[in-house]
Amino acid sequence: MMGKITFYEDRNFQGRSYETTQDCADMSSFLSRCHSCRVDSGCFMVYDRNNYMGNQYFMRRGEYPDYQRMGMGMNDCIRSCRMIPMHKGNFRMRIYERENFEGQMHEMMDDCDSIQERYRMSDCQSCNVMEGHWLMYEQPHFRGRQMYMKPGEYRSFSQMGMGGMGGMRFMSMRRIMDNMSM
Repeated sequence: MMGKITFYEDRNFQGRSYETTQDCADMSSFLSRCHSCRVDSGCFMVYDRNNYMGNQYFMRRGEYPDYQRMGMGMNDCIRSCRMIPMHKGNFRMRIYERENFEGQMHEMMDDCDSIQERYRMSDCQSCNVMEGHWLMYEQPHFRGRQMYMKPGEYRSFSQMGMGGMGGMRFMSMRRIMDNMSM
């Protein structure tokens, strides 16, 4: 099923709107600003900079009348969005203590609310997502800033060019699934 999201210039779904079912790297050609949105179906990552850069936040089906009050850590307003395809199979990811897949390694197939408690790892600086789509969090228990990880190799979180998120550490991670509760 396709995802569908509608963005509004003002809080509480007011002002001009822009509806999309796909990725949008630069919303400025559709809206001068974006301060609220409604996700009708699917899941999306929204970003506070163009080209999927800067702070990002996961949005699932629901209404977001004023994203600044939700503790997203977004700077100004939503500038780009990416639809997250729903994965139906297994989930598998390897996390590494240091960059370039070095140091302690653990393979995960389910959510982890604290790598410190589960694996005695104080840091996670690279990963290999083999199956599924994941959300990484900078703090334990799925709190703090987030980053979306699709299948692929991530050799260095500090050099990923996340626009102001360099040096970010990940302490918990969860699978992106249809029935996730946040």
